[in-house]
Amino acid sequence: MTLAAIWAQGHDRAIGRGGRMAWSVPEDFAHFKRMTLGHPVIMGRATYDSLGEKYRPLPGRRNIVLTRSSLEFPGCETAASLDDARARVEGQFAWIIGGAQVYEEALPYVDGLIVTDIDVDVPGADAFAPVLPDWFSADAPEWEIVGADPERGWHTSSTGISYRFTALQRRGTTPWVENPLG
Repeated sequence: MTLAAIWAQGHDRAIGRGGRMAWSVPEDFAHFKRMTLGHPVIMGRATYDSLGEKYRPLPGRRNIVLTRSSLEFPGCETAASLDDARARVEGQFAWIIGGAQVYEEALPYVDGLIVTDIDVDVPGADAFAPVLPDWFSADAPEWEIVGADPERGWHTSSTGISYRFTALQRRGTTPWVENPLG
């Protein structure tokens, strides 16, 4: 089994505010879909709730929701823990898609990361991506860059927000995806 995580983060690693993303970058949503389509996705209940009814479950993906409750999530499987979810996807490539607590708990198990940096401040942010080393430095011991926008350049979204993609692989692991930037 290979696990990878994918997230978008504003300044200071902010990934959300009030149960929602604090920006709209359609190009990042398209990239997320391209990368996760056809693979199981593992998410916490708050991330499931944040998707909105129109997008639940995420189509074309096996959706696994981490929850300790007995609630049902139409079109999704539930898992009581990350270990339970990992057992369910044994032998498959799967994505961790949030939220903050799930990313933090899953980080020791993931072989790859795709991070979209969004050039925005998020006042009042209440959800944050895990702390990672400065992956653009030569001395990042655990992770290596396997894909990055040219010369760490920024793109401009149709909404006017700047963004960039970076893909990282845990050093010493087998490449986890052929084209990490899609």
